[in-house]
Amino acid sequence: MVPNGDTCGSHPDYRILLVGPDEWQDKAGPATARLNGIRVTAVTTAEQARKTLVSDDPVDCVVSAYNLEGTTGIRFSAESIVQNAASAFVLAPLTDDMPPDSGTESEHVTWVVPLYADDAGPTGVGGLRTVLSRERKYTRDRQQAAQFRGVFDNPDQFVAVLATDGTIRSLNEAAATLLNASAETVTGKRIWALPWKDGNPQRRTVQKALRGAADGSYTEFEGVLSPSNGTASVGNEVRLRFRIQPAAGDGGDRLLVQGEMLTERERLEAELRASEELHRVTLNNMTDTVLVTDDEGEFTYVCPNVHFIFGYAAEEIHEFGTIDALLGEELIDPDRLESEGVLTNIECTATDKSGTEHTLLVNVREVSIQGGTRLYSCRDITKRKQRERALTQLQQTSRNLLYAETKAEVANRVTADATTALPNGGIALYHFDGAENTLYPMAVSDPLRKMLGSLPEVSLDQRTSINRAFVEERVIQPDETDVSDDLQPLFTNLDDFAAMSLGEHGVLLAATVDGPFDGVNKEIAELLAATTEAAFDRLDRESELRERDERLQQQNRQLSEINQINEIIREIDQAMVHAETREEIETTVCERLSASDRFAFAWIGESAARNRRLHPREWAGDNQGYLDSISLSTMDDQTLSEPSLQTMQDRSLTVMDNVANQLHEATWCKEAVSRNFNSILSIPLVYDDVLFGTLTVYHNDPNSFSETIRTVFSELGSTIGAAINGIQRKEALRSDSVFRLAYGIRDPSFVLFRLAKSLDCTLEVKSEVTQADETTLIFVTVENASAATVVSEATSLVDVTAGEVIRETENGGLVSLKVRDPFVTSSLATHGATRRTLEASPTGVRLVVEVPDSATIRTVDEMLSGQFTDVELTSQQKQTRPSEPQQELGSLMTERQEEIAQVAYHSGYFDMQRNVSGRDIATTLDISHTAFYDHIRRIEQKFFAALFDRQQQYITVE
Repeated sequence: MVPNGDTCGSHPDYRILLVGPDEWQDKAGPATARLNGIRVTAVTTAEQARKTLVSDDPVDCVVSAYNLEGTTGIRFSAESIVQNAASAFVLAPLTDDMPPDSGTESEHVTWVVPLYADDAGPTGVGGLRTVLSRERKYTRDRQQAAQFRGVFDNPDQFVAVLATDGTIRSLNEAAATLLNASAETVTGKRIWALPWKDGNPQRRTVQKALRGAADGSYTEFEGVLSPSNGTASVGNEVRLRFRIQPAAGDGGDRLLVQGEMLTERERLEAELRASEELHRVTLNNMTDTVLVTDDEGEFTYVCPNVHFIFGYAAEEIHEFGTIDALLGEELIDPDRLESEGVLTNIECTATDKSGTEHTLLVNVREVSIQGGTRLYSCRDITKRKQRERALTQLQQTSRNLLYAETKAEVANRVTADATTALPNGGIALYHFDGAENTLYPMAVSDPLRKMLGSLPEVSLDQRTSINRAFVEERVIQPDETDVSDDLQPLFTNLDDFAAMSLGEHGVLLAATVDGPFDGVNKEIAELLAATTEAAFDRLDRESELRERDERLQQQNRQLSEINQINEIIREIDQAMVHAETREEIETTVCERLSASDRFAFAWIGESAARNRRLHPREWAGDNQGYLDSISLSTMDDQTLSEPSLQTMQDRSLTVMDNVANQLHEATWCKEAVSRNFNSILSIPLVYDDVLFGTLTVYHNDPNSFSETIRTVFSELGSTIGAAINGIQRKEALRSDSVFRLAYGIRDPSFVLFRLAKSLDCTLEVKSEVTQADETTLIFVTVENASAATVVSEATSLVDVTAGEVIRETENGGLVSLKVRDPFVTSSLATHGATRRTLEASPTGVRLVVEVPDSATIRTVDEMLSGQFTDVELTSQQKQTRPSEPQQELGSLMTERQEEIAQVAYHSGYFDMQRNVSGRDIATTLDISHTAFYDHIRRIEQKFFAALFDRQQQYITVE
């Protein structure tokens, strides 16, 4: 049906006749300009119009002016020639001077469209265009309705109108008769619900055809209707060929179904044609070859697809003469064939036109077709046999790889077996070296080695198919290579190849040297790659398991070792806690270390002659005269010093894992080996950068000192050094005499020396307080410089974090400075020395300290030498220690209380005539005045309690 609107592209034959003078044509002509699918004929007179109407080209619509030559438009419409020729007459007056005519004549006018008006309704040129568009649509609808009625009323054809969902809206009388039902009972059902003989298969066919028609296509199908009269079949089955096509109508989208009855002959012919087409297509496209021969073996039929296997055309096969020439003699036993009628699964080989040998599976059957008595069906199983052989080899390879212990063994096995799995080629295995980022050839099959020779290594920065397969983890074949491939000259020697990734292990290069790399070869190569990768993965897992077991065993050994060492350390720590002298500490350490054969020999030496030789202090174990037989001086000309001497010089741990390896380097090595001292460890006994000596232990076995033992012994050296320092301090307190030492220091890095030299003044430390953050607050008197200038200069230095003026005088004053690192006085106190004087001038620093014994003198010397680059001992005097209170009053105060007391004291707060108040001191300390007074009262309480309450143990009160 013609759709609504102005488009009428499928019916361009709607003809309009325009009748009127030229001025009217100019007005009415544009009304048809925008209408599609029409033909327009224009005449100026009624006489010309009559001639046009009686021509062979019919007119659908006449559009006329009112004023015509010799007549009017209304009279012209009443003429019989007009009424018989056109289905519509439109009167379009150009002016409003149209007089009224008789009612009889005006009845023949379909539309009146005043061209001069512009009112509502059909007026003007637009109204004329609308009227013509409607008339064109009405004409088309009438024509199509007449056509459809002609089809619908056809008594020899099944016709039905369906909705797009398959519901029957109406059907003709012929369809109702075929269904043995009234139209009313069938209307409303789905077409696939009709009594189809084949049931569900036919219903699915109908539904498929409906979907195609609903999408705008013309579909056809055949079906058999088997109507019944309610309970019993009437035996009137009818075969029809149905056609479903889309149609449009007033009720929306519809489908038109037309069915033509087929005669039995037509049905058989159609089935035969379909069967012939099916067999023709099947024979032409299947890969199996069918041959028919007579009893003598001569060909009577050769199927057209024979070239798939043999490469010959059917005519060339006939030229062979007999089946024996094609498939070989004695393929079958004629007696057995006659007895059984069919022989199946006969394997044989045949050579195709190109000379390639194929393995065939042949079935032979007795037949009787156009002179032929034996039918041979041949299936090419060459690839299947090749795959079977390859899979058998792969299975054997997989079993063998289970027992491979190295990757080289895996590679050699796979490349050797590949010659069987890939009879026309072989493989090459590349192993990836992560340290070098390079793929190295591991193993190559013999055919490839003969063809390619030595394979090159491939780095990841090259552009080759091999490293692309590794990096991209996919198969690379020749169609993806180009002239830029660095290995292109190598690949030109191969017929075909494929590079396959082995994961993180490398690449498998499979290639053929005779023939293409077909699908079977690729499948076999992929299986080889997967098998190889799995074997490499297994070896990696086993290696990881072995390494893990070794780590666990090593950890167990280390744990046992740690437990043993910890037991020794606990024994030494307990002994050092109760030791009263340095000798007791050293004796205990040596005895504990050499007990129960833990170590063969242990000794402690003390540096002498300004660290130029070692003096043995204590030893234990099987010495065997070792210390007497070796030199313990650094002045001896030896290429390799004894570990204890190296430790003294370097102040760091020294280990000799195997003395025998250095046997010819020094004489002491021979002495050690002769006593079965095969490994040696020596540690410095250090506290606060002061060397108290060395501890050296010897073991009978090489490589006896693990990292764990080395770490523990390093900590042990610090512990022993601290214990010796504590003993010396304790002895110093009990001593009745002291040594007064005077030092001159000219190290430019010393803070006070820099300040004194820069400001040309004298600075003297009055007191110091070591704080919890390891900084030291020092109180310094200033002469010949402004106290504020000293603070300003000092705080500009990195080592000084804060400074404050405590008191100003005419010639200087008192300042407090907070230095970042532990101050020299703190280090001296740590080693049992007491500062008496510390004064800095532009020429140098004078430091006077008191130490209890000669051992502390060496300690102070070493400490100062290590801290300052230019230090000199200027005097040393032995004096009787002055009597001091049993309890140092300074130890009663906390660090904060000591700081507050010193600031208050040096500020003159305790003077008889003081010039400073508690509020002033509190402001200096950045605390409230009430907090300052509270601290002062607590300090006074502690001092008085210490003086007057001697019988009770004083408890520090915060």
